[in-house]
Amino acid sequence: MPTPAELTDWDLRHFWHSFTQMSEYEPMVIERAEGSWLVDVHGRRYLDGVSSLWCNLLGHRHPRIEAAIAQQLGKLPHATTLGMANVPAVELAKQLADLAPGELNRVFYASDGACAVEAALKIAFQYWLQCPTPRQGKTKYLAYDSAYHGDTLGSTAVGGIERFHALYKPLLFDVLRLPPPDARLGDASHHLARLEQMLQQRHEEIAALVIEPLLQGAAGMVLQPPGYLRGVRELTKRYDVLLIADEIVTGFCRTGKMFACDHEEVTPDMLCLGKSITSGTLPLAATLATDEIYDAFLGDYTTGCTFHHGHTYAGNPMAAAAACATLDVIADERVLEDTVPRLADRMTRVLAPLGKHPHVAGVRQLGTIAGVELCADRTNGVAFPPKERRGYRVCKQATAQGVWLRPLGDVIVVMPPLSINDAELELLGRVLAESIDAVC
Repeated sequence: MPTPAELTDWDLRHFWHSFTQMSEYEPMVIERAEGSWLVDVHGRRYLDGVSSLWCNLLGHRHPRIEAAIAQQLGKLPHATTLGMANVPAVELAKQLADLAPGELNRVFYASDGACAVEAALKIAFQYWLQCPTPRQGKTKYLAYDSAYHGDTLGSTAVGGIERFHALYKPLLFDVLRLPPPDARLGDASHHLARLEQMLQQRHEEIAALVIEPLLQGAAGMVLQPPGYLRGVRELTKRYDVLLIADEIVTGFCRTGKMFACDHEEVTPDMLCLGKSITSGTLPLAATLATDEIYDAFLGDYTTGCTFHHGHTYAGNPMAAAAACATLDVIADERVLEDTVPRLADRMTRVLAPLGKHPHVAGVRQLGTIAGVELCADRTNGVAFPPKERRGYRVCKQATAQGVWLRPLGDVIVVMPPLSINDAELELLGRVLAESIDAVC
């Protein structure tokens, strides 16, 4: 067994981390986890305040999910889904279709959220070429500034965060854009008027609108005004534009409903899911589509209307078994009915004092998802210069005190596992407050 020193050395020498400037990386090698805690190779414990990048919905090492994975490992670790199925993937498809809003009956698997969005983009393009009334001019996508949908080329193209995407612009297709539907910048009617103006002018060339329902995650947990999502659905139907809902962050109870779309009784044409789907145990994602979209891909093989897309491990039986177990736990333990409302209320109370902090511009919360935005001067609305990296420094300070957090610029994300208890949540709030004091 390698020593902690060897693992740290190998980490620096060989492991190229995602979204990490390796010249300033300080090794942190996690060895094990349980519940709401991570433990590194030196035995140091960290409260996981962001569910390991928003994935570990029910906490680490949930016994029922681990048992389902172990049981499936003894039956069928992997089999392709090209031309065949496996039992857990079939069972999961049925469960997702039953849970999803409306008639989203068709489930296409991927390995991560970006690939679920990528599939949705390609499905939308191909749909308009071979639907009952083909519209070959519908080749563009409508998306939002500050949006994040993944980092494959297609999902990057519809993303709208400059620091992530500017470098790759020569590789990306053109996308029509709208300002972010930020509730602080206007009500639903204000933002919907902008959307309708765009649709009036360009609907004949727009294949689909891509949206993060209710909030833009990587933008800094930016909330949309009530009624906006419902209005988007009505306008996209009126102007014959497909609606792709990216619920990779908001899906599976986090917002207080099974899906964010449920808050406004919206059924998109496609629903992209990931992250929490296996409670952070194994890679899996899915793109759900309506029967109407699915039917456009049926026909004789010689017509070429097959969806020629798919990844090697999509629909992996062990990952699907973990997802089925996750959904079973959500139902059996009344996670949506009891756990989420209770945790959301506790988070509101714990984070409330920060809302009055002189260096906090505001606290935004939707269910068990929250963002704490830092500022230089709360009274006059002055932001910190980005080069000062206050959010990064606050999170680094919190990590030194045993709470693992990650920033989005100067917004500190708080999205703990649903397993977190009162004492742990109080610890998170106290350490965050102390870290803001120390850095700001």
